[in-house]
Amino acid sequence: MTDPTIASPLQRLRDVLDDAVLNVTGGERPRSAPSLERPKQAAHGDFATNAAMLLPKIVGAAPPMIAERLTVALQEHLGAGLAQVDVAGPGFLNLRLSDAWLDAALGEVVAAGERFGAAGVGEAERIILEYVSNNPTGPVHIGGARGAAFGSALASLLTFHGHDVHREYYVNDHGNQVTLFGRSLQARARGEEVPEGGYQGDYVADVAAEIPDAATRPVDEVALEGVALMVGRQAASLERFRTTFDRWFRERSLYETGDDGGESLVDAAFGVLAEQGRSFEQDGALWLRTTDSGDDKDRVMRRADGRPTYFASDVAYHHDKRVRGFDRIIDVFGADHHGYVARVTGAFVALGGRADQIEILITQFVNLFEDGERAKMSKRAGEFVTLDDLVDDIGVDAARWYLLARSHDTTIDLDLNEARAQSQENPVYYVQYAHARIRSILERATAGERTGDAGTGAQEDEGIVDGERQLLLALLSWPDEVAEAADRRAPHRIATYALALARQYSAFYRDCPVLAAGVPEPVRERRLALCTATASVLAAALGILGVDAPDRM
Repeated sequence: MTDPTIASPLQRLRDVLDDAVLNVTGGERPRSAPSLERPKQAAHGDFATNAAMLLPKIVGAAPPMIAERLTVALQEHLGAGLAQVDVAGPGFLNLRLSDAWLDAALGEVVAAGERFGAAGVGEAERIILEYVSNNPTGPVHIGGARGAAFGSALASLLTFHGHDVHREYYVNDHGNQVTLFGRSLQARARGEEVPEGGYQGDYVADVAAEIPDAATRPVDEVALEGVALMVGRQAASLERFRTTFDRWFRERSLYETGDDGGESLVDAAFGVLAEQGRSFEQDGALWLRTTDSGDDKDRVMRRADGRPTYFASDVAYHHDKRVRGFDRIIDVFGADHHGYVARVTGAFVALGGRADQIEILITQFVNLFEDGERAKMSKRAGEFVTLDDLVDDIGVDAARWYLLARSHDTTIDLDLNEARAQSQENPVYYVQYAHARIRSILERATAGERTGDAGTGAQEDEGIVDGERQLLLALLSWPDEVAEAADRRAPHRIATYALALARQYSAFYRDCPVLAAGVPEPVRERRLALCTATASVLAAALGILGVDAPDRM
């Protein structure tokens, strides 16, 4: 039984259903939990359950007869909270809740404010979430932008749900790409073409111009200063995009021994693997048996000439994550990193971690379209579109929304014309406008404003009407949406919910006058409470997505 002091109204209703089932079965639970869902047609009630169809073997009776017994039990448990119960089809129970139950539930939603639906996780975890990790040799590109939107929204979602989330950016400041970046900077400082395979784009010359004596200093020094400048630019771009981190972890630190001369994190990780018998030497190279964890082949960590591979850094970094004591490790990789899933998981398990303790999520590509054709926006970055390009064009709110509106594992075709538009066809504008409209209504109500009449003159309060009921039921589903989205690592579900709620509010606004002179005071107060609750939930949803919830538009 859920603690009633923290459970949402809908969760408590599930608990009542659970108690009713146990009453009918004599204490025995069915193999699967009964559903409690909104019917497809509102006329069928507020909620429907398949509980009766899960119990024939336990009770020894047909579902319709079990449904009658459940009806009695539910009436006993809910009392005046239950207005009507109908048995439908092969044994579905359709429940209609009373106005008193709905009024009490609305009061809870209003009292909780933007924290309604928060901290609902059963067992909180300490999670390290690594995302973006753009190479420090160029601006954050459109793929990194999607990783930034997804990673930051996922971190906010998990935090809202009740987890303790540490946000980390892994700076790849070690290896050949850094040296090549230094050579590219030196070439631009000398007014020369970059070396073969070097870094293109006007930004390379801009960075080179900020490094004193870049043309003549040792290339390693130039490279490190260039990386530091690029990381600063990346951090500024990401902060503008409402994406921040608790720590920027430098790959180079994995190879540092410190002042005490102790072993590096790479050496420590290699030592752990050797002790566990998970590494081996062959042809002078050091290998890890990642095939034990489903990889298609074993992987080299140290070459025969003694140089570490890129994979060695992955191994050491995940060793460091493991020893820091996080309950769960989540990595967000770009679309070109599918091959890393098995090997990184294998390395983590070889280091002593559990396979169910690490999750690797892959974000897919983003295609930009304008006037029906593929768009090319970048003017200074070379052959890729940057995060700054996107934000300059469509703004932070639209960029975040459109990068989050679909599941991270599907390709996005982003229509720039739609994203720029301030119209009903633009979903982020639609949701934000709903929030702003509500705030305007609440402000006018505080000022005592009444507008026109309700259409039929003075009225009596005849109870909760359908427009009010449907909006409230949508609000009550918010904690479930949060839990489902968090468990599935699916912030796009929050965007889907927010858009549906905004549409439900529009139907309410059309059918249920709030400030009209003919609306009775009890009805006005209830509708204002619905407005307040909707604004709070919309603000919470937009906050998780990193999108502004404006008071005016």
